[in-house]
Amino acid sequence: MSATAKAIAVATLPEIGAPYGGGFFSGITRDPETGKSYLNITAGAEHELRGTWGERGVKIEGADSFTDSRANTEAMAASGSQMAQKVLALVIDGYTDWAIPARDVQEQQYRNLKPTTETNYCWGRDGDNPNSEPVGLLYTEESPTQTSVAVFRDGGPEAFQPRWYWSSSQRSAVNAFFVVFSGGNQYSLVKGNECSVRPVRSELLIE
Repeated sequence: MSATAKAIAVATLPEIGAPYGGGFFSGITRDPETGKSYLNITAGAEHELRGTWGERGVKIEGADSFTDSRANTEAMAASGSQMAQKVLALVIDGYTDWAIPARDVQEQQYRNLKPTTETNYCWGRDGDNPNSEPVGLLYTEESPTQTSVAVFRDGGPEAFQPRWYWSSSQRSAVNAFFVVFSGGNQYSLVKGNECSVRPVRSELLIE
């Protein structure tokens, strides 16, 4: 089942953090090329993976999108990424279209499901998300606040851990983007480092 195979109407949108589509609703992003909007679903904590992004110094064609998690992940898997291959092999509640979140999809995971009460990073582009709905503004120390969704709060069964999480968006032949879930720092890291991954899937939003 893919984002193009299933669609959801705006009128039936779930609440942030509500169980939906094999995981939990975590936000909406718009594809800047097509203008289409997608509902993003974050897998439960039991499906987290850990591994390297890929081989340092190898530029992967097709893994540069900030919104298309699936296309990025498929490109990574085709290049030999074991972590991407494992994510593509996931079957959760019958859904088989899981992916490593693209940068702007991952930003919403932090913005909407922030686990802690810690101060946010406010450097560089932290929080800047032109492809989210609503558009994501730069973080302040106080915003975003800790999520109101109990199961995603620090210590909850679905909470993100205070670790570094890979996105599927490549920065260069050497680096890929990631988020630190202890404060929201969005930066790029050498691909050979081990980080966590919380898979996502998407559904087309009918407006």
